[in-house]
Amino acid sequence: MEDVRTNRGADIASDHYLLVAKIKLKPKKHWTMGREISRSFNTAFLRDTNKLNKFKIVLSNKFQAFHDLLNGEGTTLESDWKGIEEAITSTYHEVLGPKKHQHKQ
Repeated sequence: MEDVRTNRGADIASDHYLLVAKIKLKPKKHWTMGREISRSFNTAFLRDTNKLNKFKIVLSNKFQAFHDLLNGEGTTLESDWKGIEEAITSTYHEVLGPKKHQHKQ
């Protein structure tokens, strides 16, 4: 409640008064189920030239295989994007690995 006031009206021999209130409502958040958790990868390994070169080679090989697969059939934009996304995330998992969290003690 932000503000509450009473307004006295005409005197008609009653003990009731008009009550005016301002209320601030905060709507609840709408949680969507099935939302995928974002993944973080250890990108600090990309500063190392050996890891960077390995990452580039593996990614180019996956893109080449994906490109060869696309030439054979008529696909939709959505399926193309899913293939590109899968190639990148699988390369990150393969070469870099997940980011390790540092917990404070």
